[in-house]
Amino acid sequence: MANTRLLQLEDETTIANASKRLGMPRREFLQFCATVAAGLGLPPGAEAAVAEAVASKKRPSVIWLHFQECTGCTESLLRAEHPTLERLILDVISLDYHETLFAAAGHQVEQARKTAMAENRGAYLLVVEGAIPTRDGGIYCKVGGQTAIELTKECAADAAAVIAIGSCASWGGMPSTAPNPTGSSGVADVLGKAVATIPGCPPNPYNFLATVVHFLTFGALPPLDDQGRPKFAYSRLIHENCERRAHFDAGRFAMQFGDEGHRKGYCLYKLGCKGPETYANCPTALFCDARAGTWPVGCGHPCIGCTEQGVGFSKPIHMLAKVKNVEPPQQYPRIVEEQGVGATLGSASLLAAVAGAAAGAGAMVARNLGLSHQAEEAQRARAEGEKTEVRDAYRDT
Repeated sequence: MANTRLLQLEDETTIANASKRLGMPRREFLQFCATVAAGLGLPPGAEAAVAEAVASKKRPSVIWLHFQECTGCTESLLRAEHPTLERLILDVISLDYHETLFAAAGHQVEQARKTAMAENRGAYLLVVEGAIPTRDGGIYCKVGGQTAIELTKECAADAAAVIAIGSCASWGGMPSTAPNPTGSSGVADVLGKAVATIPGCPPNPYNFLATVVHFLTFGALPPLDDQGRPKFAYSRLIHENCERRAHFDAGRFAMQFGDEGHRKGYCLYKLGCKGPETYANCPTALFCDARAGTWPVGCGHPCIGCTEQGVGFSKPIHMLAKVKNVEPPQQYPRIVEEQGVGATLGSASLLAAVAGAAAGAGAMVARNLGLSHQAEEAQRARAEGEKTEVRDAYRDT
């Protein structure tokens, strides 16, 4: 059923202005708000609140820092389509500092950051992309003469919320793998407090967008799990929503890349897929707005567990995952079972004879059980009669 309140907003001037500003038809804008609300798991009626917030509230100021990373998180954001990047940073949020996307450079960029922080003290969002090196005082990453540690602490001091985007910022990611020569760490470890984390290598841009829209609508981040991940995106195992799950349950696995099972889309568990122990919405949110199959497993590569600390960049790709919800059976049927030739007249006759014998045996057992029960009852009656005679004889004496 369509949300009545949401449809009533269609004719309001603020909605018309917002849809025009975002370059989207009004119905498409309202559909976008409804999709974001549904993705966040918000109750009915929240769609209208999201639409009103995006249309009328002041855009949140965003300070985006870059440290030890490949810029994959930003590259992922560049490919968002609903809304597109330029609409996102100019009309949904106010991206006031971003080293990769800024036209300016040097002291001008750093001045823009300090100005945005001063003008939006206590109200801006701090987004950190990339791990933070901590060894030797953090000298292995500097921006504008400041270490990544100093910049993070300075910007986080007056931020309304801190978001670590990508696996590197969430817990250290690839830069923190052994031997970790620079002491790469996640944002939470450097700040010494919990932050919102949106892991992934790269993460889905809509997980970030939905988190920002939730903050814009309600003035707070969405509910988070014990690792700081938004529950709307990281509360279900990839394995639960994978399009290859039916093959897993049936015991159909690709054994090598390019073999018959791999070409037929069989489960990639035995090729090291970490979906059974990784929480993320990759199979449902997908990537790059290119429709079905646009995620690693859909494209034929095992999940590497990049959203899960202790799995991604820790376990070798070929290592089997620990299945967290359903342990696989010890034995599976073969991928291609041999087909029978059907019943012959002789085998059908033999089966009928066996069935008849079984039925006859069953009838005899039932009859014998009935006779046995009758005999027991007669013996019990005789015993009771003998006891009565003994009592009468004793009474007469």
